[in-house]
Amino acid sequence: MAETKSAPVQHSFLLWLWEWAKSIAVALVVWLVLRTFLVQAFRIPSGSMENTLLIGDFLFVNKALYGAEIPLVHKRLPAFREPQRNDILVFDSVEEPIDVVKRMVGMPGDTLAMEGGQLIRNGERLDEPYVVHASPLPMAGPEQRMIMRQWQVKYLVDRDTASYFPDLQDWGPIVVPADSYFMMGDSRDNSHDSRMWGFLPRANVRGRPMFIYYSYDATSWKPIPFVTAIRWARTFARPR
Repeated sequence: MAETKSAPVQHSFLLWLWEWAKSIAVALVVWLVLRTFLVQAFRIPSGSMENTLLIGDFLFVNKALYGAEIPLVHKRLPAFREPQRNDILVFDSVEEPIDVVKRMVGMPGDTLAMEGGQLIRNGERLDEPYVVHASPLPMAGPEQRMIMRQWQVKYLVDRDTASYFPDLQDWGPIVVPADSYFMMGDSRDNSHDSRMWGFLPRANVRGRPMFIYYSYDATSWKPIPFVTAIRWARTFARPR
């Protein structure tokens, strides 16, 4: 009799296990679809975008806006719109396999330059209230200046290329080529950006930050800072 009773119990347990497995599988599929095509979580690891974005900010990134990439085939879904000047973009680094966030300051066809740390676009000196500068403005070393020269010189306009030796705060004018963007951090003197590594290909763009869902002060001396040093005022803030 004991063996007879155990069969329905075992069957019920297997049925319960199968239902749970299906629920978990569906949840995983939904999560993968959302992460691949709609929304991705992103953490700010450096201070290159301060004070717009701070170390310890956690963001949700809208991947559908500029057209999410389909895995394996490397094709993109249709974009709702193309990136625009001053958009904050999350993108694949051109130097290493990591995600990066910067502000797009130059589109294809734009002529860009910097004089004394001030950005000039298409001949107009820009008012950039989100930008943070050090005082005094730092200068690049000889090796950095040579790296800047090597890639910038072929895009240079209205300058003698032979005597062109750019600096972090003084460079250009250069023209942004097709299907490319010029990216800069808001913390201009603490940002490794397009000034050094060149233009960002359109194909590298992943998405735009939607809002900050969690933030804490990683430099805080409080115990367990990710719990006791939460920046509540930044929760649900939209980076602009």
